[in-house]
Amino acid sequence: MARFDRYLLSQLMVLFGFFALVLVLVFWINGAVRIFDRLIGDGQSAMLFLEFSALTLPNVIRTILPIASFAAAVYVTNRLSSESELVVMQATGFSPWRLARPVLVFGLLVGLMMSVMTHLLVPVSLAQLKQREQAVAENVTAQLLVEGTFTHPSSGVTFYIRQIDTDGTLNDVFLSDRSNPLKPQTFTADKAYLVNGADEEAGEPPDPKLVMIDGLSQSYQVETQHLFTTHFNDFAYDLSAMLGSGSPPGPDVRAMPSWMLMAQPGEVERISGQSAGRIADELHGRFQQALMCAVSALIGFSTLLVGGFSRFGVWRQVVAAVLLLVLLKIVESVIVDPVRDDARLWPLIYLPIVLGLGISMAQLAWSGRARRVAPPGGETGAEVTPT
Repeated sequence: MARFDRYLLSQLMVLFGFFALVLVLVFWINGAVRIFDRLIGDGQSAMLFLEFSALTLPNVIRTILPIASFAAAVYVTNRLSSESELVVMQATGFSPWRLARPVLVFGLLVGLMMSVMTHLLVPVSLAQLKQREQAVAENVTAQLLVEGTFTHPSSGVTFYIRQIDTDGTLNDVFLSDRSNPLKPQTFTADKAYLVNGADEEAGEPPDPKLVMIDGLSQSYQVETQHLFTTHFNDFAYDLSAMLGSGSPPGPDVRAMPSWMLMAQPGEVERISGQSAGRIADELHGRFQQALMCAVSALIGFSTLLVGGFSRFGVWRQVVAAVLLLVLLKIVESVIVDPVRDDARLWPLIYLPIVLGLGISMAQLAWSGRARRVAPPGGETGAEVTPT
């Protein structure tokens, strides 16, 4: 590469790394706060919170890569323009197409990073995250076995344990079930045990039950306003509906590898329960996201190049570049539903890429157009065509 290409590419990569780091931290911390509130509030450990946060990181990086490439291209182009470096390079014979070459190389490098994320890291992390979420959902101990704290494992249900012995005995148990507002129930027991009523060797899904010993059941009839109480020696309360246990849902298309989406679309449709359009949108969307990184960088560079040098800055071009990127994202969101309804419309997924490349090429051509320079004291001008 020429010295100028290496110089511009190095500037773009440095600024891209800075913007990517800042944006990843902002997005990741925002998501980590919600994960922390959900997991720690349910009595999970800090290590599980760190694991969940790490598994969400690839998807966060995938989201911010096009934004970071666009921001780096705009910032570097603005700085080169304000310091007249672009003017000097154009005066030496560099055309806008020649100036855009390192920007294109930069966009392709970022697109390569995006391809690694979309085709490899993101599906693997989403698959692992779903497995861990399913394991946590089936972990009755993590949801219920909290000493001295009123927990709410589901809507309308309150559970309390005074003390848990080392052998798993629950002492002084309180359970309030208000899921049926017409017939709320309350159970208290001196001791209780958590047991699994399913046959694990037969591969049955977990069927957790709470067996209470020496307790009292209170059932209130709202219509008649009568309270019925029953003393029992032992009573089994089914926790399956309350904890949402049962057979796990089908695999998520987003967590499947790209080779499987390409080679076995019919099998993916069968095991996931998703339509052919949804599968096509996911597969081609992974390629489209990589190309969008290059298009975003070219949009930012070409839009600022149109304005040329100005002592008042290029803030209008920056606003125009942002609006053009927003326009591409709007087009991208509009074509999602038609493709998901009809898989044969998958070429529409690449419409934002074609539109973005067309806009960039038009702006580069406009930047290299022939300009008329009026001579001193003359009314007509001579054409000067930059090379």
